[in-house]
Amino acid sequence: MSDYVIFSGNSNPGLSSKICNYLQMPLGGAKVKTFSDGEIQIEINENVRSKDVFIIQSTCSPVNDNLVELLLMIDAFKRSSTRRITAVIPYYGYARQDKKVAPRVPISAKLVADLLTIAGTNRVITMDLHAGQIQGFFNIPVDNLFAAPVLIEYIMSSFRDNLVIISPDAGGAERSRAYAKRLSCDLAIIDKRREAPNKAKAMSVIGDVRGKIAIILDDMVDTAGTLTEATSALVENGAKEVHACCSHAVLSGAAIQRIKDSALKSMVVTDTIPLSKEASECDKFKVLSISKLVGEAIIRSYRGDSVTSLFV
Repeated sequence: MSDYVIFSGNSNPGLSSKICNYLQMPLGGAKVKTFSDGEIQIEINENVRSKDVFIIQSTCSPVNDNLVELLLMIDAFKRSSTRRITAVIPYYGYARQDKKVAPRVPISAKLVADLLTIAGTNRVITMDLHAGQIQGFFNIPVDNLFAAPVLIEYIMSSFRDNLVIISPDAGGAERSRAYAKRLSCDLAIIDKRREAPNKAKAMSVIGDVRGKIAIILDDMVDTAGTLTEATSALVENGAKEVHACCSHAVLSGAAIQRIKDSALKSMVVTDTIPLSKEASECDKFKVLSISKLVGEAIIRSYRGDSVTSLFV
């Protein structure tokens, strides 16, 4: 299968290496550098004419640099006569700005989708979009994978009985309900009031958590305000232990310190975003790899096989 190649930007080289190891193929040669003024310079070091190209790049912090780097790589491949370009974006930045929440604000998730498409992307593979409707912002195929198989396997092997799955807000109830069904356990929801962007106050717990091991599920943890408030509410309502699982460890601002200071027993994340040194040194964090899941999606996309079984 020498007619498909995998390249990587600088956002998450560790994940790219794991994906290539799973696929048993080398990472494509490319120079991704910056000029002294900060401009990004891209140079592809091998022939990609008439090949399927997969570019692995999370648009995590620094978000704008990684996004522009991805766009320039796509343009470089488009001008190199590739057959098809697939952007593999494990973490899709700007996903939280998917609608107008106030007058005169952009719908940034749609703009990013347009940029990727206009740059020359033919297909997108991503994971746990903050809002599923973002797939409709693209006029090209989008495979939105879920980290559920990896997280559920971990939960089943680490916790036995007396579990309750927690949705940190009403918006995540559907996701949490699917987990609870697969794990054959109870579901509870945190009633939350958001006072300002990145600031939330957990108000009450809907459901019985007394004496149970509570596992909070979310698609991402950013400032960890929601997470720590939810943890406090669960402890106050009698939860025996509180753990958290999320796909994307954004961890901005004082998030890591908040998690350290909270009653959380563990914080389980995937490697869609690389952990900072501070987070890696905190014994509450555990990282699960989604490299096999993404690698399987890549090979199935190349072969034209169904990826439906990867969505559950």
